[in-house]
Amino acid sequence: MTYGTHRPAAGESVPLRRSCSSVTAATTCPAKRERLQGSPLQGPRYRELLSQQYPVAALLTGVLLVTGGCSHEEAGSAAAESDKVVNVAVAKVARADLSQGLRKVAGYVKHIDVDVGDRVKKGQTLAVLEVPELQDELNQVAASVRQSEQEVDQAQHQLKRAQADYTVAHLTCTRLQGVMKTRPELIAQQDVDDAQGKDEAAEAQVEGAKAGLAAAQEHLHAASANRERVQALFNYTKITAPFEGVVTRRYADTGAMLAAGTTSEQQALPLVKLSQNGLLRLDIPVPEADVPGVRLGKKVSVEVQALSKAFEGTVARFADKVDDATRTMITEVDVSNPQLEIVPGMYAYVSFPVMEKKDVLAVPIQAVSREGNKAIAYRVNSENRVEVRPVTVGIETRSQIEVLSGLSEGDRVVVGNTSQLRQGQIVAPKIVELSEAEGGS
Repeated sequence: MTYGTHRPAAGESVPLRRSCSSVTAATTCPAKRERLQGSPLQGPRYRELLSQQYPVAALLTGVLLVTGGCSHEEAGSAAAESDKVVNVAVAKVARADLSQGLRKVAGYVKHIDVDVGDRVKKGQTLAVLEVPELQDELNQVAASVRQSEQEVDQAQHQLKRAQADYTVAHLTCTRLQGVMKTRPELIAQQDVDDAQGKDEAAEAQVEGAKAGLAAAQEHLHAASANRERVQALFNYTKITAPFEGVVTRRYADTGAMLAAGTTSEQQALPLVKLSQNGLLRLDIPVPEADVPGVRLGKKVSVEVQALSKAFEGTVARFADKVDDATRTMITEVDVSNPQLEIVPGMYAYVSFPVMEKKDVLAVPIQAVSREGNKAIAYRVNSENRVEVRPVTVGIETRSQIEVLSGLSEGDRVVVGNTSQLRQGQIVAPKIVELSEAEGGS
């Protein structure tokens, strides 16, 4: 197939061969020739313009041919790549038993006796604060208590004196009244009246002394209560451990000023951070579908990978409400840690036995790829070619997943990275153990 590249001179006719349809129509269509009559684009100049379009058409056709040739080359290259053998790790579909798991006062630090990592007992002194004004207030209220005690003693003495005066006055009055009844001529009535008045006055003084004693005792009680209040505040200068634990952080040193942490809104500098590691608590978001299986006191397995050890936990409490955003319910599990092996902050896997199945088809969890709501597995057939199989999955553990349909027992499935694999690709399978498959990406 040949194409012309000659550019004709003005007035020279050009034979068009296998040019694009648009150029051919421009030179042979009678209707277009009629419309061009009388137009400046006619004669030699018009033919020259037409001749200039021809090489462009040939160039476009050549580009299309080159492009078509590239597509054939790519197809050949893709076919070659599909025949290339790729090494992949596979695992056999097998049967298994699966279990689905789900400060009170402000002051300066006088001395601090603990540091990070120290283990302390309940009631052990951690630090002592120095609060001079509080010590002065304590001395002042102690003096007030002593003064009140002296006032009570004075009131008691006054009551005793009043009682003694009343006793004498009452006896005198009683005697005169007796004489008045037996020998009225021996005593004047005025003396009897005076004695009776003194008797009543002495009685009133006794009642007044009793009231004074009661008031002095109330003052003593008030002073004692105020002393206890100030003493309680002063006791806070001696900071003790509220429970047995480990000091995980130290915020202050000797001489540092610590503000009174009496409200949660005030940003008071703490002294130390104490962690109770003997009993740890885990917060677990349990999926909505598994909420009915949560029960208080239920035993769960807590595996700490950093220690390569599993511990037994107990469901202590749960929210009893599903979160609207995550569709999960927060469940708290208490884990006993008497040897302090678990350090707060470590990652742990909790196996929450809400569903259990025996003798089911299972594959490593890395063998199943998810695309939206669909799950697929890459099966290696007897010819070592890859087959992309849609599968239906069931319950899932941390390392395995149940296969309900799509695979058969004994099938070989690819584990790990499958992004470079295609349907029908030849691979060199290598059986790996489950422990190796768990480490795949």
